[in-house]
Amino acid sequence: MESGGKGWLHGSLLFYIVCALALFSSRVTGQIRYSIPEEMSVGSFVGNIALDLGLEPKRLISGKARVFTSDSSEYIGLDKENGHLIVKNKIDREELCGEISACSVSFDVIFDNPMELYRVTVDIQDINDNSPVFPKSKIEQEISELAVLGARFPLESAIDPDVGVNTLQKYTLQPTDHFKLNVQNSEDGSKNVEMVLHSPLDREKKKHHNLILTAFDGGKPQRSATVQINIIVLDVNDNAPVFSQSSYKTSVVENAPKSTIVTKVSATDADESSHGIQYYFEHATSAVKALFSIDADSGEVKVIGDIDYEKHKQFKIKVKAKDHGGLTDSCEIIIDVIDVNDNTPKITIMSFSSAVSEDAAPGTVIAMINVQDLDSGDNSKITCSIDLNSPFKIVSSLTNYYNLVTESELDREQTAEYNITITAVDGGNPPLSSKEILNLKISDVNDHAPQFEQESYKAFIAENNPQSTTILTVKAEDMDWGPNAKVSYFLIDGDLNGAPLASYISINSETGVIYAEKSFDYEQLKSFKMQVKAQDGGSPPLSNNVTLNIIIQDQNDNAPQVLYPVQTGASVVAEIVPRAADVGYLVTKVVAVDVDSGQNAWLSYKLQKATDRALFEVGLQNGEIRTVRQVTDKDAVKQKLTVVVEDNGQPSRSAVVSINVAVADSFPEVLSEFTDFTHEKQYNDNLTFYLVLALAVVSLLFIVSVISIISVKIYRWRQNKLFYKSGANLPVIPYYPPVYADGTLQHVYNYEMCGTTDSRMSDMKFVRPYSQNTLVSQSRLGTVQREKKEQEVDDLTLEVRPGLMF
Repeated sequence: MESGGKGWLHGSLLFYIVCALALFSSRVTGQIRYSIPEEMSVGSFVGNIALDLGLEPKRLISGKARVFTSDSSEYIGLDKENGHLIVKNKIDREELCGEISACSVSFDVIFDNPMELYRVTVDIQDINDNSPVFPKSKIEQEISELAVLGARFPLESAIDPDVGVNTLQKYTLQPTDHFKLNVQNSEDGSKNVEMVLHSPLDREKKKHHNLILTAFDGGKPQRSATVQINIIVLDVNDNAPVFSQSSYKTSVVENAPKSTIVTKVSATDADESSHGIQYYFEHATSAVKALFSIDADSGEVKVIGDIDYEKHKQFKIKVKAKDHGGLTDSCEIIIDVIDVNDNTPKITIMSFSSAVSEDAAPGTVIAMINVQDLDSGDNSKITCSIDLNSPFKIVSSLTNYYNLVTESELDREQTAEYNITITAVDGGNPPLSSKEILNLKISDVNDHAPQFEQESYKAFIAENNPQSTTILTVKAEDMDWGPNAKVSYFLIDGDLNGAPLASYISINSETGVIYAEKSFDYEQLKSFKMQVKAQDGGSPPLSNNVTLNIIIQDQNDNAPQVLYPVQTGASVVAEIVPRAADVGYLVTKVVAVDVDSGQNAWLSYKLQKATDRALFEVGLQNGEIRTVRQVTDKDAVKQKLTVVVEDNGQPSRSAVVSINVAVADSFPEVLSEFTDFTHEKQYNDNLTFYLVLALAVVSLLFIVSVISIISVKIYRWRQNKLFYKSGANLPVIPYYPPVYADGTLQHVYNYEMCGTTDSRMSDMKFVRPYSQNTLVSQSRLGTVQREKKEQEVDDLTLEVRPGLMF
């Protein structure tokens, strides 16, 4: 059978290959046609569609090639391995197409990636596989002996479902003593056979005549069928019934109710004594018998079944009228079925991509659709449409075929899913419609970068924070979906105070929480800026940056530092107040600073202890120590003050400074009061030296420290030698710091002196300062008072200025 299929294809193969190459060279949909005989065995070769379409065999596999038929009947299959079309189910042309001579099977071959559609038509050629068949195996015919020569007697025709030359071609009748055959060809190609009387009958001679009617088709080999005709010769009945019309033409609406009268036939008989005429269907098919009936007495033809235009568009029925004497006549009823719009359009989704990328170009095919309406005329004209205001449109590709394509750009972030309603409406009145809903998901493309909730972030963190303290959380949103929307956070590399930024700050890549990796010190770092990058998980990834301003908040972690008076362990600082000092006399000023900021650096000064609280006071804000009353002779020469410097932090921190004040007018008086204290200090210094030396001996690890201490002692010894060569301690003029920009020290003192070494109680000659204004102050009142006192003691051998060190 395979070779037979190739034989039928061979004749038109060249034409179809040329057409296929012309159609598919541009990679568009088209048609291709094959021809095969019926009754080919399953698996028989039909054609090589891959070769005929100019496709690579692997395209059938990668494109998921498949066969689609609108009526779900698959006679032809596709072997994707080699690109062959094969017979999937045995094809019987007579069952498939009936009496229609041109019989074909149409189907579509669909490809995906990209979507393509090819219409394939396979013509089914008839073979002589059916013999003629008579409706009855035996025919009995009653004929009057008075039948005139030339009388015609219709016979039931044989039926051959084949077509063309394979169908019924001729009849023979044996014997032909009294009858001969008359075969007439009708317009539809069928043959009507009649017996014609050419020799008189004589019942008295012979009552029965047995004839053999044989029907032959034109196939090779030729097939035939026979039927036995038994002629019964009747006596007396000279006239046969005659129909009023040889052909009746009428119509009936499909789905007509049962018992609807379609038409009525009528025949008359010239014999007076003839009995009633009976009407019968002659050679009625099974379909006619199932749908129509004829009243034997009245000749009314009625509907008894459900008439469907889509199955039968026209009926041709032969009716025979027979009188009591056995004479007959026949006529034909032609019934046209009128179509009614009773079939809704049928929508078949041939191929559908349930998801499409949001960057799909306009014109991308989403689905291939086939729409069928079994009605005819305007009732079968279909209009296919989709919802308005959607980025899709439906376009016609072939007859009854449509493509659903994108019309504009898609954006998943605006609409992630579409329910597309496809509506098919026919042209009937009233119109019928059907709908099909396609759920289309828009797959995400990484086309949105993460966006931070704020354009910039500002965060505060207190200094001295514990490690891993949370500073703040940054948050970025990505409008994409899935991995494209997963945001990760990173620090942008940078340096801070010469160290990598990562040594100060870390960030959780998933949550965006920013941590401090070390403790901050406001005094070293007050604020800094950094950048955080938010990056999504797309490919390629998209990112966005944001600036963070981290501000370190000051804590009161530093106590005030006293810059003046300088506290030393080797000598005693003493401020001299003359006994003639007036109220408000400036003794000295405590100068202190606090490296904190803000209110933590606001300093206040308080007098904690004093030998005589009634004599001195300290300025709360400026630290100036002044007399509050007139100095008298009863006041002790040696006064010791303890001043507390306190900041304004919470809790507050403080520093304590001790100040020695000498109330005296002469230098010897001052020396006598502070001598014992000097010896005590010297003893303490020697004790410290021995302790340090002992520690150096115990541990070799401190040898460098010992050398440093020895060097310092040697340096001090050389300095002291200049002043204590005779064993006496001479006053040392203290060093006062320069004027500070913040105004905490507002006075500058300049001294110059020389002395003798003859005796520790000898007088010293004080050389006049370079300037008469030995005390420079921002306060003009203090300067004037100091200059006045210099004039009064200008003739003294030794002039003492405030601030001596012993």
